[in-house]
Amino acid sequence: MSRINTNVQSLIAQRVLGQNNAGLNNTLERLSTGLRINRGKDDPAGLIASENLRAEKAAISAAIGNAERADQVVNIAEGGLQEVSGLLEDLQSLVTTTANTTGLSEEEKEANQLQIDSILQTIDRVSQSTSFQGTRLLNGTLDFETTNVSANVDAFKVNGAKLEFEGTRDVNVVVTDSAQVGGFLLSFGGANINLGGAGADDGADSEFVLEITGNKGSRELTFASGTAVSDIITAINSFSDVTGVEASASGASGVRLESEELGANEFVSVRIVDDGAINGANGIYELSADNTNVADTGSVTAFNVTAAANGLTDEGQDVQATINGIQATTKGTTARINTDFLDVEVDLITGAGGGNASAQELGSLTALRITGGGGEFQLAGRVDIAGKVSLGIGDIGSRTIGRTEDGTSTRFLADLANGASLNVVDGDLGEAQKVISNAISEVSSLRGRIGAFQQNTIGATIRSLNVGLENTAAAESVIRDADFALETAQLTRNQILSASAQNVLQQANLQPQNALQLLG
Repeated sequence: MSRINTNVQSLIAQRVLGQNNAGLNNTLERLSTGLRINRGKDDPAGLIASENLRAEKAAISAAIGNAERADQVVNIAEGGLQEVSGLLEDLQSLVTTTANTTGLSEEEKEANQLQIDSILQTIDRVSQSTSFQGTRLLNGTLDFETTNVSANVDAFKVNGAKLEFEGTRDVNVVVTDSAQVGGFLLSFGGANINLGGAGADDGADSEFVLEITGNKGSRELTFASGTAVSDIITAINSFSDVTGVEASASGASGVRLESEELGANEFVSVRIVDDGAINGANGIYELSADNTNVADTGSVTAFNVTAAANGLTDEGQDVQATINGIQATTKGTTARINTDFLDVEVDLITGAGGGNASAQELGSLTALRITGGGGEFQLAGRVDIAGKVSLGIGDIGSRTIGRTEDGTSTRFLADLANGASLNVVDGDLGEAQKVISNAISEVSSLRGRIGAFQQNTIGATIRSLNVGLENTAAAESVIRDADFALETAQLTRNQILSASAQNVLQQANLQPQNALQLLG
């Protein structure tokens, strides 16, 4: 067929050439950008997936930056705490040195007090000046805000708490078993001990010898016939700092022995070395398991039996409790939980009026309500409560650390200052050392908690996020990036096809000219 108005072969060649050129341009674009998907039409579903992965990469990268920033914040706080730790050790040394009263002049004591005052001022200055971009880290700014603290709570510490935006969190405690002291009741049968047996006149040659042991140590005490029960109590209490056991009167003829503190680490042991043929005494009673304020009259051990000679021991008991439905770790009267959402420590008052000897249970109570505060760090790509971590850092000023209770008095590190009750010139040095020891323990615990936060929370998070970033980038690359080996092969194919189509188009355009041969 020889038609010249419509060159079908040329149209076909033009169409194929256009397709080949489009394929060639697409291949050249992929090779020049390195991307398989440059616009939605390249792969609609792939574009959606890759854009989502790109957003995740951006969020993960920001979270890594947040974690690294958090590490720097905590590093600065740790630096301040390290300096405070050194100052507290200097305080410990000064108090111990000043306790050598016979070997020091009054001027030396006053000079040591000047050093102590300077150290206390420096601790306060460090607590106020340690900051990150204007945010103070050690003055209580990063502590949690609380309200509705129960009267049954002696002290508390919120180490971490995740709160919804402008939210609160109640700390609910259920006490299932109370804390108890270790102890015994010694019943001597009268206001004075009577030795030598029923037949003796006064037992002048007899001695009543007992050994008392607590968690601090032991002491053997000897009493003569006729010694008043009140004098026995005084003698035992004079060694309480050595034994960790305190004595008090129980009626006119009884001596109550109990450990200084409550908890499973506390105990009282009584061993009768020589009963002195004591007359009229009932012996050694255990304390009631239901209420340690009273003796268990059903369990008594006579002073002259083998069991008393070998020694009797009664251990204290830790409080048993749950906090917000989670079984708490306990020590003495303190209960603590540490979860992803709440890290809180509550020191409970046990029994009616907070008597140390009472075994009464408190039952259920709302210990406190957390309303805000704390240091909050966003350590995940997704912004929600699960992606955040919190850290509470309390005030480490001298007026807040070293808390020690002595009867009705509560003392802090600031009480070592000149003119205060624990100054080294004329104050109570033994109590001062207890305060310093508690302050050292508090700061060391805070440093350990911050170190664990850096090592296990921040460090592990950074490592995990970096792995997640790598895997997300790899997934996005598989979907969106161009395969150069494939695309260069496609380029060669498209170049050949394009050149071939141009040749064919040229031949198709020459085809109508054959009609001229029919015209002669």
